[in-house]
Amino acid sequence: MQSLAATGSARRTRRLWQALAAIATGLCLAVWARAANAADAPLVGTIEWRASDNLVDAQIEGWPLQKVLERIASRTSWHVYVEPGAQHVVSAKFKNLKPGDALRRLLGGLNFALIPSSNGPARLYVFLDSQTGATLRIEAPDQAKTEERAKRSVPNELLVTLKPGAKESIDDLAKRLGARVVGRLDALGAYRLQFEDSAAADAARAALAENSDVGAIEENFGVARPEVPQVQVAGTPPPLVLRPRAVADGSQVVIGLIDTPVQQDGTILKDFLLPGVSVAGDSAIAADTLSHGSAMATTILYGLARSSGASIDTPVRILPVDVYGASGSTTTFQLAQGILEAINGGASIINLSLGGDTQSPLLESVIQAGHAQGAVFLAATGNQPVTTPTYPAAYSQVIAVTALGQHGEIASYANRGDFVDAAAPGTSVVPFQGQSYVVVGTSTATANASAYAAHIMATTGTRGSQLDALVRQSLGITPAAGKP
Repeated sequence: MQSLAATGSARRTRRLWQALAAIATGLCLAVWARAANAADAPLVGTIEWRASDNLVDAQIEGWPLQKVLERIASRTSWHVYVEPGAQHVVSAKFKNLKPGDALRRLLGGLNFALIPSSNGPARLYVFLDSQTGATLRIEAPDQAKTEERAKRSVPNELLVTLKPGAKESIDDLAKRLGARVVGRLDALGAYRLQFEDSAAADAARAALAENSDVGAIEENFGVARPEVPQVQVAGTPPPLVLRPRAVADGSQVVIGLIDTPVQQDGTILKDFLLPGVSVAGDSAIAADTLSHGSAMATTILYGLARSSGASIDTPVRILPVDVYGASGSTTTFQLAQGILEAINGGASIINLSLGGDTQSPLLESVIQAGHAQGAVFLAATGNQPVTTPTYPAAYSQVIAVTALGQHGEIASYANRGDFVDAAAPGTSVVPFQGQSYVVVGTSTATANASAYAAHIMATTGTRGSQLDALVRQSLGITPAAGKP
């Protein structure tokens, strides 16, 4: 009976979310161009590249060629090249054009060649006379830096997991190898070792590979810090008709929010937050800048309010776990550490509105262990319209969440790979410091899906593997949404 009740609630909740998405997505698209170029002069209009139906809409006025190509690169994930010196000021208004026709309208008298690839992104060349002249790579602002940071391993570090019953302690082993133990997950026998230089790390890796006490060795990879576009909009979101229900200790439904720091001042979060945990040191949060963690926590509360309907009391609380601190990135070790902290703090739902393209055996083992204990994991699939797996979303124990657009389709910017398990609205309107902000992406979709999972757990008692299965079923991708 619980599953039938929960499924009915799922249908009602999904209709509410789709209605919200229709309103908020339309609002967001109108300001997206300004958000992407906040550091420059404001641009009028928008370009929307709808990968789900391979159509393009544009309404722009006076955009320089550079900005048009940056937008194309961000919307399509194509590799874009332009001939140095090529210039064009773009004004265009059209809807529902195929990409080739759209490019002709956007590029005016310039020549272009779109070259598909069977094993990677397509390449777009924009030139005056000859394709060979298109040598300057165009990328979305900060995209290259973000991708490079996410892929880069931490210099001179190794993650080492000892087998149960290892004869040599990690401290003795580290001393013998000339390393420092700078991170410990004793419950898993996993440790973060730091060496003086790359030569010492390479020598240690070779020695560890021959050590029968060692179960696994891997690099400690960086995971880029998710950011929130600071897009202010007119008006205010509806008031939060939700209040925390007083519950006995241990009977709360706790969402572990593994993210950037979460703010209380200027937000609606205070009464719903448990004391936070940081595994990345202190962080100074600008009082006037909405953090990604705060945006996700607020999105969760609004999602709970929509799911709850007439019931405005909730036993759900959010446990903020800061894995970034003041840094521009975290590491796979810190993510694993943050997940353990959340589970040890009572979290039964783990929200991971973040990710990268690098696999980590250590992180996967932590998720496997948490899943076996009954934790439900949800993670963002990424904001590029590709099918490439992202992690931790692509691990089998994690519900991989993509974003829904205005009409219930996979959003044009969102990952749509076969590893995707669920979808939720990718847009929310968040109040902060008396202003309203539009927040867009699969991060937002993940927060909405976590809110749904928490609502089902709070109202029906469904938990663990049953809750995991119900969320996958209720929020699963339908053929109409564009699942390959």
